[in-house]
Amino acid sequence: MLFAALCHDKPDHLAVRLATRDAHVDWLKGMGSRVRIAGPFLDDAAEIMQGSIVVIEAESLAEAKAIFATDPYAVAGLFDSVEIRPWRWVVGAPTA
Repeated sequence: MLFAALCHDKPDHLAVRLATRDAHVDWLKGMGSRVRIAGPFLDDAAEIMQGSIVVIEAESLAEAKAIFATDPYAVAGLFDSVEIRPWRWVVGAPTA
């Protein structure tokens, strides 16, 4: 099953995001094909990262929450809020 995490950064925490970004990207890559999509939300000018969306495959909501809790961004205290929801991919799914 797929789970989407919608993560919103704390205000004025861009420095935390930038300092932790390499570890976060390595964490995503380390999950291999379990990660379906991932990327940052941007401000209205599409210049400054302000949050993240990550969709992963997991067996249950509990497992998805446990996985997302290990995200270096979460560990560093970057997020103001995180919503994790079951998600179904309907249109535009990659063929791989």
